[in-house]
Amino acid sequence: MKNSLKVLILTVVALGCFSAKAQVFEITPTYGYQFGSKYNYGPNYLKIEDSGMFGITLGYEVRRNYMLEATYINMGTELSIKDRIASPRESRLSDLNVDWFMFGGTRYFGNDKVKPFFGGQLGFSVFSPDDVDRTIAPRGLDSITKFSFGFKGGVVVMLTDKIGLNFQGNLLFPVQWGGLYVGAGTGGISTGVNAGSTLVMGGFSGGLVFRLGA
Repeated sequence: MKNSLKVLILTVVALGCFSAKAQVFEITPTYGYQFGSKYNYGPNYLKIEDSGMFGITLGYEVRRNYMLEATYINMGTELSIKDRIASPRESRLSDLNVDWFMFGGTRYFGNDKVKPFFGGQLGFSVFSPDDVDRTIAPRGLDSITKFSFGFKGGVVVMLTDKIGLNFQGNLLFPVQWGGLYVGAGTGGISTGVNAGSTLVMGGFSGGLVFRLGA
């Protein structure tokens, strides 16, 4: 988590430097609801539960209606498990903090007051378990970092030249390079590399848009 905060701080500083030259600099804090996802392994599964989320997007206009952006999203949720050996019924495995650090671009359409948009992002996500149920996983669970990509779409409604409302939906994909193996035995939960798939996590949010510059 400390490394994640360092990356966020460096991102803010970098974009702050860019803003001096940017035609338009935007700050968009958001809050919303993020749907979870399920990872199946055989007849068993791990499930990230739905939860609230908050985020902030910093961007600058590289040309009219094209924004280059950096986004941070935080999701505090729970990780559940159903495993025929470790937990035959679905049970809470741990709390789970998910940090997303995404970089990408957004294309705006419409007019100066109502502006639909669509964007794409690349970055990484950090999954940090906490308060692990040691009756299921005696050795605990480690944090993992995944390459991620995403898409977003929505609309910005400008109330004034400087302040607007943001409404958007997003799809986030933490890519499992080679997959994540989860198995249970006499020693509890174990992990390793195996065949897997990409998770899909969607959500929606709303926020304020602050436009600085020309």
